[in-house]
Amino acid sequence: MSTESPGAQPKSLETRRRPPAVELELFTRRFAAIADEMGELLQRTALSTNVRDRLDFSCAVLDAAGRLVVNAPHIPVHLGALGLCVRRVRDRLPLDPGDVVVTNHPGHGGSHLPDVTVLAPVHDRDGVLLGHVANRAHHAEIGGLRPGSMPPSARCLAEEGVVLPPTYWLRDGVSRRDALRTLLTAPPYPSRAPEENLADLDAQLAAVRRGAKLLAELAAREGRERTLAALDALRRRAAAKAEQALRRLGARLGPEPRIAEERLDDGTPLRVAVTIDNGRARFDFAGTARVHAGNLNATPAIVRSAVLYVVRLLVGTLGDQPEDADLPLNEGLLERVTLEIPPGCLLDPSFGDDPTRAPAVVGGNVETSQRLVDTLLRALGLAACSQGTMNNLLFGDDRFGYYETICGGAGATADAAGASAVHTHMTNTRITDPEVLELRFPVRLERFAVRHGSGGAGRHRGGDGVVRTLTFLRPVCISLLAQHRVEEPYGAAGGGPGAVGRQWLERADGTVEVLDGAAQVDAAAGDRLIVETPGGGGWGEA
Repeated sequence: MSTESPGAQPKSLETRRRPPAVELELFTRRFAAIADEMGELLQRTALSTNVRDRLDFSCAVLDAAGRLVVNAPHIPVHLGALGLCVRRVRDRLPLDPGDVVVTNHPGHGGSHLPDVTVLAPVHDRDGVLLGHVANRAHHAEIGGLRPGSMPPSARCLAEEGVVLPPTYWLRDGVSRRDALRTLLTAPPYPSRAPEENLADLDAQLAAVRRGAKLLAELAAREGRERTLAALDALRRRAAAKAEQALRRLGARLGPEPRIAEERLDDGTPLRVAVTIDNGRARFDFAGTARVHAGNLNATPAIVRSAVLYVVRLLVGTLGDQPEDADLPLNEGLLERVTLEIPPGCLLDPSFGDDPTRAPAVVGGNVETSQRLVDTLLRALGLAACSQGTMNNLLFGDDRFGYYETICGGAGATADAAGASAVHTHMTNTRITDPEVLELRFPVRLERFAVRHGSGGAGRHRGGDGVVRTLTFLRPVCISLLAQHRVEEPYGAAGGGPGAVGRQWLERADGTVEVLDGAAQVDAAAGDRLIVETPGGGGWGEA
């Protein structure tokens, strides 16, 4: 008679003889394959250009405690926040078999309103909780003051679009689609494209249900206890790798706090003191500015994403095993890390229940997250500054919204020059193919080229930014959110800074309008927008 626990399957002799390291690696690949398949299904079945072509989404597998364990190679600013989102949602709503929840609320682990999270618990056939699956996708239109739902002028959360508190998408397997449609079309600033929202949400739902099915099947095939043990072992391995990297970095830097301050382009300070001692790290953000009057407020979920990403860089840089470079983003990396975020600063604002009184956050996810990484890397001396922005460009009218992020220069390191014309750090999206862009939207791509010479000088040069020129074929509303238009991307170890970005609008009548990094302007047919993105800083004296 088998002595396996309920839900487990008898093990073969071959399985019993596997070394633990081999067993863990096999499970790691299986978990990663689940996240990959979720992502493939989401991309194939989504409607929007933003998901299908730009790949602005992320998928992950989390354990029963709601901790991120395995992800597909998607977007760091999404992935690091998913664990906190699952835990906040679980505190708000019961998560039972057959339930699926949707939210974009920054007070519940969300980032900004266009990023909509869909998540579900995963139970085995005996009703035992195995873990969770989740995805987060950027909806290019979800209401707000201006098309594209990233209005530079927003001063409260309600002005940025539809706010979705944790809401059941499915409850005990029964759809609540009509209630979700009501939320998307409710005043004061409803979505301009609710059917596209629902189509992408259907794709997100399909991906979550597929992930849940695959994880439950894995546990049924390999045994519940082995599957749960593998999830826990992967987390513990990440924690051990992080401790090892922190010990090595601490030996190099010493126990004294490493302090860095970066300023947003409007002068708002971001400040961190990093103390590394005995394989542990403390990130103290005291001295960071209070709540931002505009939309550059972030959330603790975004701070966790930035710190998780940097610790992952440390493991890849300081690890001594080849597999360290492939370690997935995993919340075990933060088990030896303490975050001190002063309440009421722009990294931890209070949201409350009234979105008309909550701070605006749409730029915090995309721009403050990048500038946080600037600050952390400067404190640790790992690399020169990269372009430090996503160069968010949006245009649309009362019927559609289009969104893209534009690549730039990467910062150089002690080992190599920075790459040119790439997305860096907290973003990992594509840019829309010219054929797709011109087919689906009233625009013509005139130029997309490397901005030669924009990278900082040094023994290793910083990467160059790009030049992107768009001509509009009918009137549209343009919004731009970008950083490093005033503050230069810093060089390191004597290297020079990268060039700041700039942008302007050439009117059809020949007049030129210079635009700020946070700008909103209406364009007529024949007007041309030119964006030059920042270069990365150089490393070492030339």
